[in-house]
Amino acid sequence: MTQPSSPLAPPHAPSPGRNLGRRLGAFLSIAALVLIADQWTKSLVRARLEYGETWPAGWELIRITHVENTGAAFGIFQGMGGALMIVALLLVAALTFVLLTQPWVTGRYTIALSAILGGAVGNLIDRIRLGAVTDFIDPTHYPAFNIADSAIVCGVIAILALTWLTPEPAPTASTVTPAADGSSEAAR
Repeated sequence: MTQPSSPLAPPHAPSPGRNLGRRLGAFLSIAALVLIADQWTKSLVRARLEYGETWPAGWELIRITHVENTGAAFGIFQGMGGALMIVALLLVAALTFVLLTQPWVTGRYTIALSAILGGAVGNLIDRIRLGAVTDFIDPTHYPAFNIADSAIVCGVIAILALTWLTPEPAPTASTVTPAADGSSEAAR
């Protein structure tokens, strides 16, 4: 029979390592899906369209245009590729650290952080290999972007929404302590 992971844990409680393994598996799977979709679509654009070429010609709402971006998302910080590579590496390290060490990173937070990681790695690969990021989704009246940019923006929006819209948990018996006057108050 298997021993519990801690003498204080109930006999059927999942071990902390098992929960971390699930989070890590979900984290890597989602990040890999974003990365694969990003790199595949960028390779298609580079293979099928010349730099600056647009498809379909004449469309005004949204189109595919082969653009190379030496800056950050939406064309800001042009020519700062080296600094952006360092920022991307630090972001990847920070995201991985948060996922592996913070118990609050579960469920929806894992999905959002994974999207950000996949996007950051996708654009980092372009910077290292090509010296610029391939953008191609061109809304004509807005800077061109790619799948990685979309994943990063969606992940950040999801984290902000989860942080602001998730109610704080109600105090439980373990967080309520008796006050000096005999009444109860939530522990701080």
